[in-house]
Amino acid sequence: MAVTVQQCLELQLLEVEMLLSMFPKKGEINLDGDAVPSVQRYLRNADGALPPQLGYSIIIDIEEAKEKVELQVLLPHMYPHVAPQLFARSNALHRQQQLQLNTGLASQIGSLDSGELCIYEAVQWVKENSLPYLENSKVSSQSASENVTAKETLHRMWIYSHHIYRQELKKKIFDCAKKLHLTGFCLTGKPGVICVEGPPGNCEEFWRVIRYPNWKHISCKHMENIETEGSMDTHRLFPAFEDLQFQAHGNYGLRNDYHMDLGQFLEFLKQHQSEHIFQILFGVEGKLPD
Repeated sequence: MAVTVQQCLELQLLEVEMLLSMFPKKGEINLDGDAVPSVQRYLRNADGALPPQLGYSIIIDIEEAKEKVELQVLLPHMYPHVAPQLFARSNALHRQQQLQLNTGLASQIGSLDSGELCIYEAVQWVKENSLPYLENSKVSSQSASENVTAKETLHRMWIYSHHIYRQELKKKIFDCAKKLHLTGFCLTGKPGVICVEGPPGNCEEFWRVIRYPNWKHISCKHMENIETEGSMDTHRLFPAFEDLQFQAHGNYGLRNDYHMDLGQFLEFLKQHQSEHIFQILFGVEGKLPD
C-alpha cells in the first residue's frame, strides 16, 4: 500500500513529541518558527498547499570533551520513507573534522531501513562518535597555535683576534660560515674581527671549529640573543657572510703586519646598527669625525 504524505507528516509530529519528552531542558531542542503548527493545520485540512518542511535542531552535550554539538534536522515531506537531511556542527570542530563527522553520520543513517524514524538514533550516534573528532580538532588547534606563536632565537657572536692573515685560516672561516648558513663578516688584518649570526647551535659550532686546535689569540668578546616571532632572518644585520677589508693604516710595503683603518670599521658598524660593539671589542669609545 502506498504511503501518503499525511501519514509521513503524522509520524514526523509523533517523533518530535517523543524527542521533546527526551530532551525537556530549555534550549535542547529548537523548532523552526511556525513549522509544527503549519503541519498540524495541514493535517486538519489536507486540501491546501503542503506545509514547509519540518526543521529543528538538537543540542547534544559531549560530556567527555566538555563541548556541545548541534544536530540540524530538515525533514522531507515523505520522511521517514525518504532520508532526512542532517548536519552536525560545532564551534569546537575544524572544517575537516566536521566533514568527517558528517560523512560518518550520513553513512550510519544510510544503512537503516527505509520507513524507520531515525532522528533519535542520529542523536545517539553523534553523542557516541563525536569525541575523537573533537579531540583531533583540539590537537590541530594547539598545533596551529604553537606554530603561530613559535619563537626562534637569533644568536650573534662578536669574535676578536690579535690578527687574521693566513689564507688557509680565512678559507676555514668562510667555508665553516657557509656550511652552517651563518651571516656576518670577517675583518682581516690587525686586529681581526669576526661576526657570525644565525641559530645558536650553528654559531656555537662555528666557534668550536675555528678556534680548534690552537688558535691562542682569539676570544668571543660579546654574544647577543634576539627572540623573534616567525623567521629570524628579518632580524639579521648582515645579508651574507662578507669578506671585510679596509685600506691599511700606513704604508707597510710587502710586510704582512698591517693595521686596518678602524675609523672605516666604525663607520661600517654604524651602518649596521652596531656602533656600540666598537667599545666592547677595543675598550675605547669609537668616535667618527664630524
